[in-house]
Amino acid sequence: MSAKKVLGRGLSAIIEDVEEAYKQDIEQSKDLVREINVNDITPNPYQPRVNFNEVALKELSESIKRHGLLQPIIVVAKEDGYMLLAGERRYRATKLAGFSKIKAIVADIESKNLRELALIENIQREDLNPIELAVAYKELIEEYKITQEGLSEIIHKSRTQITNTIRLLSLSDKTKEYLSEGTLSQGHAKVLVGLEPKEEETVVNTILGQKLSVRETEILVKNLKLSDEKNNEKKQNHKIVSEALSIVKEKLENHGFKTSVKTNAITIFFKDDEAISAFLKQIN
Repeated sequence: MSAKKVLGRGLSAIIEDVEEAYKQDIEQSKDLVREINVNDITPNPYQPRVNFNEVALKELSESIKRHGLLQPIIVVAKEDGYMLLAGERRYRATKLAGFSKIKAIVADIESKNLRELALIENIQREDLNPIELAVAYKELIEEYKITQEGLSEIIHKSRTQITNTIRLLSLSDKTKEYLSEGTLSQGHAKVLVGLEPKEEETVVNTILGQKLSVRETEILVKNLKLSDEKNNEKKQNHKIVSEALSIVKEKLENHGFKTSVKTNAITIFFKDDEAISAFLKQIN
């Protein structure tokens, strides 16, 4: 069975075939796996992963030295060699281990699908930080027209989990930086979604400064929102009272009475006793 035949179908089928190839014994998959020169491989320019843990790469390279590469990488053929499609950690670790050749599945896939496949492979196989994951989800949904239901089926994550992860992109750049570097946990970050920028900054500083747990952060944000609701209610009441006083002021002045409105009070100025008597007659 040729690689083209095995890897020439839809995205979910491609991923399933690759996973199946990983599970099979290498000797039983000679038609899929071949040895190629490491130096003939160029990185995937569509790689969504930004950060690679150097310590983890070193550990993986030591494992490859002892046991060899158990899971092949995936590449596509180019005129001048191959382009890496999936398995960049394994590729980097193999180079770090000093090997000149690497086991690879050479897939025959149209170039327009490369970004899609790289995103899906990384979502499934790499330890992306929450922001990298959110960006990958968003791009697959918006640019490649993969629905949340379809993405959920491919990566085996719930729609709710996908939606909550994408919502992290609404956070401030500084908060996203903390999340990417691991200073702030995804649990903390989810609680921050929906806050005003200034409130978000205040809560983040409190989390980091006082080392709040996710539960403590939830309580802090809940109290903050309750406080905001009370303030909004006060502002609304003040607006209603102000509008009512403005109407009273207008009516009084239409009857010749000089008035002044301040806060929740209205002051009527009388020039003499006769003016007071005239006012009292009108309200009676």
